[in-house]
Amino acid sequence: MFISTVLATIPATLTWSPKVAIVMIVCNILAIAIGKAGIQQPSVGPELPSSALFGGLSLPALLATTSFGHILGVGAILGLANLGVL
Repeated sequence: MFISTVLATIPATLTWSPKVAIVMIVCNILAIAIGKAGIQQPSVGPELPSSALFGGLSLPALLATTSFGHILGVGAILGLANLGVL
């Protein structure tokens, strides 16, 4: 009885589609741009093999910005799915 009540309150999850992937990619690019502007020392630490591709960010800076991008992406995807856009 309790489990059916809990399952009834859980919203339906969104299935993966190319639209979802595009939203996540855009959010990660936005987060990298914010990180490049906001991180005080973006090139401190181990370098990436092609750091020019990621705006000269080091590995720790890239991991931080893409983690932030995924948080933004999850929020954007859930919000757009709730609005019925995705």
